[in-house]
Amino acid sequence: MIEVKNVNKSFDGKQVLFDISANLLEGHANLIIGQSGSGKTVLMKSVAGIHRIDSGEILYDGRNISQMTSHELNLLRREIGMLFQGSALFDSLTVMENVMFPLRMFSGKSEDEMIDRARFCLERVDLLRAVDLYPSEISGGMQKRAAIARAIVLNPKYLFCDEPNSGLDPKTSLLIDRLILEITHEYNITTIINTHDMNSVMEIGENIIFINKGYKSWQGNNTEIYDTGNEDLENLIFASELYKKIKKAHMMGI
Repeated sequence: MIEVKNVNKSFDGKQVLFDISANLLEGHANLIIGQSGSGKTVLMKSVAGIHRIDSGEILYDGRNISQMTSHELNLLRREIGMLFQGSALFDSLTVMENVMFPLRMFSGKSEDEMIDRARFCLERVDLLRAVDLYPSEISGGMQKRAAIARAIVLNPKYLFCDEPNSGLDPKTSLLIDRLILEITHEYNITTIINTHDMNSVMEIGENIIFINKGYKSWQGNNTEIYDTGNEDLENLIFASELYKKIKKAHMMGI
């Protein structure tokens, strides 16, 4: 679990996050949502240690990252997997080589051990048939699955996903959502997902944190979200006519 306690963050004298506290649960999909410019990406990057916070605490299973030495931070980073918005695969490396890259950097495993681990992760995301292909030779959905395999190859305790469905069609987005959720449960990972995709919110939102103008405005799950009494959240979630109809049907018990 990751605990966020009274976190504040500013850039060039302009405060972006205001006294945010939240628990990011182990073995769950924790979604950070909000309108563009709300501070949700800054919050995720602060929790991931990319941004240094101005005040407050961020605790990884009781370990305060603000008090860690450089050596301790490097050790923590080996426990973290990152799924970047654009997949961020290396164009000059095959799918297998991309997945093996973190192992070469951090694991100390033998070549055979690295190959076995990479193949295991690629099999988990149903991508063994693409091991010798380059990123340009596979689809966007396959690139995302390769990036997920790379993100979990070091068996992380914490997984950060930045807009994992960006650029994907709705059907592929659903497959990626379900894959992330399955892996989260299977390996008991604390998964943090920064997203604006309302389909993801409704599909896998086990623990949802709504950021509004730099403040935490609501926290709950995807069953509680239908009746929050939070006007800003409802305007975000139920902005489309489709979701308005879904909400109405839910409230009527249909």
